[in-house]
Amino acid sequence: MKKIALITGASKRIGKAVAEFLSEKGWSIIIHYNSSEKPAEQLAETLSMKFPTQNFSTVKANLSNEKEVIELIPKIISEYGLFQLLINNASVFNPGYLKETSVDLFDNQMNTNLKAPFILMRDFANHCKKGNIINFADTRIASNRSDFAAYSLSKKVLWELTKMAALEFAPAIRVNAIAPGVTLPPVDKDENYLDKLAQNIPMKKPGGVEPILKSINYILENNHLTGQLLFSDGGENLGVPSNLPPDGEEELRII
Repeated sequence: MKKIALITGASKRIGKAVAEFLSEKGWSIIIHYNSSEKPAEQLAETLSMKFPTQNFSTVKANLSNEKEVIELIPKIISEYGLFQLLINNASVFNPGYLKETSVDLFDNQMNTNLKAPFILMRDFANHCKKGNIINFADTRIASNRSDFAAYSLSKKVLWELTKMAALEFAPAIRVNAIAPGVTLPPVDKDENYLDKLAQNIPMKKPGGVEPILKSINYILENNHLTGQLLFSDGGENLGVPSNLPPDGEEELRII
């Protein structure tokens, strides 16, 4: 039986790297996207040429739209059959302290980062009935910094949801999470920006996507692992190293 994975937000950046990595491991990939149709189709075409015995397809859904999320897994199953791996990678990341957070901003972060994964996890369990779920949390869940308040809350609750689902869905479905840190620069920044941010974490270097890919591999190969969170963040969740000057700490961002 072919191994099939659904990866949300798989057309670019971390999601794309995950799709390429799993393709190397023999997985067929369903590439979810919202607005990035062309990159998604290009990725599917490239992977199809590289791995002709595997299947690569694209599926569009706006994860902030409840109706589209509810329709997503039944639609995929009707077209491609049951799949064995759900990776909730897609998220939105917008700043705002608690006092600055509008209801619209709060709803936007919660709908995409928490409600959509909840629906997809529920439907995966009900329809596919066995396999693996991997949720992307964030190293920010280890702190109570409020500069990205709604985003951080959405990821904190996603981690709690991961544990709850791991308990309920076991043993047929294992559910785990990964919390990245300084990974990729924003689209309008370069590697120097990322290197500067990384000076505030214990390992003092950006991780790139490799630690995330190794974490995914570990989760998939360890069939006794469930309800766990792997921090792929160079120790950022531990706090700012004590040998750093107390002032001038720059904003740390997971991209």
